[in-house]
Amino acid sequence: MVLKKNKRKKRLKILIIHGPNLNLLGKREPKIYGKASLSKINQLIQIEAQKMDIHVEIIQSNHEGELVDLIGNARKNYDGILINPAAYTHTSVALRDALSACGVPAVEVHLSNIYGREEFRRQSLTAPACIGQVSGFGEESYLLGLEGLVKALRK
Repeated sequence: MVLKKNKRKKRLKILIIHGPNLNLLGKREPKIYGKASLSKINQLIQIEAQKMDIHVEIIQSNHEGELVDLIGNARKNYDGILINPAAYTHTSVALRDALSACGVPAVEVHLSNIYGREEFRRQSLTAPACIGQVSGFGEESYLLGLEGLVKALRK
């Protein structure tokens, strides 16, 4: 008798990180960041996660150290990270180093096109530590980034 192994795919776990001031979405500069609230974006992410048969945990923090800790501990619980570092994109060597050191593939996303904005926003310190970046598509950036991350993880 030959026993067949259960070939059920492992359900991926993705950590979604929203950085500083993203809790103000929908109210904060809607011409730049859109009218969607953070809860609306999270709802869209959850719907997409169900379609992709993945588990997501969504966290928002305005505190750099908390974000560094989340990323540093991600290896224990997550297969991938989808991150909008927000303003820390352009300033945080600590987040960049955490992403580089954690051993978990990450994709960076931005609502606005950071390369079409003010000069100081045109450099991402965190993107080189990620497998990809999506920017400029509003809330769709999160969904495109999640799709790319999941496809990369399933290869």
